[in-house]
Amino acid sequence: MTRVLLAEDQAMVRGALAALLALEADLEVVAEVGRGDEVLARALETRPDVALLDIEMPGLDGLSAASQLRAALPSCRMVILTTFGRPGYLRRAMEAGATGFVLKDAPAAELADAIRRVARGQRVVDPALAVAALSEGANPLSEREREALTLAATSGTIADIAATLGLSEGTVRNHLSAAIQKVGARNRAEAARIAAEKGWLAPETEL
Repeated sequence: MTRVLLAEDQAMVRGALAALLALEADLEVVAEVGRGDEVLARALETRPDVALLDIEMPGLDGLSAASQLRAALPSCRMVILTTFGRPGYLRRAMEAGATGFVLKDAPAAELADAIRRVARGQRVVDPALAVAALSEGANPLSEREREALTLAATSGTIADIAATLGLSEGTVRNHLSAAIQKVGARNRAEAARIAAEKGWLAPETEL
């Protein structure tokens, strides 16, 4: 029996996933959480074999939750579940220790099979998404550039961004300028949009 922790912020989706997995004789959902910052505590309490993690959750995104799980409970394998098939998300999921990446519109049987395969130590990634991730290459943005661009994407002014990051306004302008150049954009709004579409910004950043 494979024990599964289910982390999904939308109650209806979480309930539907739990019901679908309950139909599988060899899978048991031992914990359900609706926030990313609840994942680690519940995992340590229930000791699942596989954690099924949505990317976008309140409190902590699924990629960060995956990193926490890898450090604290390395025996738990992780499958990232998301609506967005963005190459940057896949690369970051793998860097966080996830060995499975499944889109939410995948058939239920495919999800169950992915959980089984990951539990056996296999890697499960949609082939088309894997090719896209390889063709895109690594995220070209530095951590500071990504932080500045993420804040810029939410309509923050230079002063707001500087205050949030604890940097001077000139330094923020330099980071944004570098980010714009790296993604081949004309301005910071376009740079933020391109980076978000590729999955290079924070998971909650939607434009």
